[in-house]
Amino acid sequence: MHKSPSEMPYNPPPESAAELLYQDGWLLAFVKASGLLSVPGREAHLKDCAEHRAKKIDRNARIVHRLDMDTSGLLLFGKGAEAHRRLSRMFADREVEKRYIARVLGEVSEETGEITLPLAADWPNRPLQKVDEENGKPARTRWERIAVTDGTSLLALYPETGRTHQLRLHLAAIGHPILGDRFYGTEAARAAASRLQLHAERLSFAHPETGEPITLTAASPF
Repeated sequence: MHKSPSEMPYNPPPESAAELLYQDGWLLAFVKASGLLSVPGREAHLKDCAEHRAKKIDRNARIVHRLDMDTSGLLLFGKGAEAHRRLSRMFADREVEKRYIARVLGEVSEETGEITLPLAADWPNRPLQKVDEENGKPARTRWERIAVTDGTSLLALYPETGRTHQLRLHLAAIGHPILGDRFYGTEAARAAASRLQLHAERLSFAHPETGEPITLTAASPF
């Protein structure tokens, strides 16, 4: 059985000026490092997180969506209740295009593909999820191959749903676990990288005030 996040050692990376990618009167874009929680945990030692750091930049910052602790990349915050409401609605209505970068075990032969395996909580082993054809919620991930190198593949991932651990579990389920994935990776995948090789690279959406298209990008560190 896997330990819950609150039972695992928590050593968040140091704060950096590079965490702030963009801000205006309505929103703030934050680049979260791998190893940093998106929101605080219940215990006092889990207070340091992306949300806590964003509020140091602007006390009105409210987190709109989350990334796994092990995942790096873009997080969006609304400044104030109305901005948060509008941005949250965009995510709920799937009006935000998300692109992730992942390095996976194995040489992927196809150029593009789609994974539609339904997912559900693995209750005896929380926080893990599992593929559940009978009771799982629909989940869809599109992917494109970027490169193949030395027995691994670099993929661009486009999740069309936002299930917990969706990308990690979908890729593991098709035999290409993400390198460094301590939850769903094979022994070889876990040993191949010191951190999870999954990064939220790009968000595209309509600005909550003006409606103008906006695209934010944080380059992948791997």
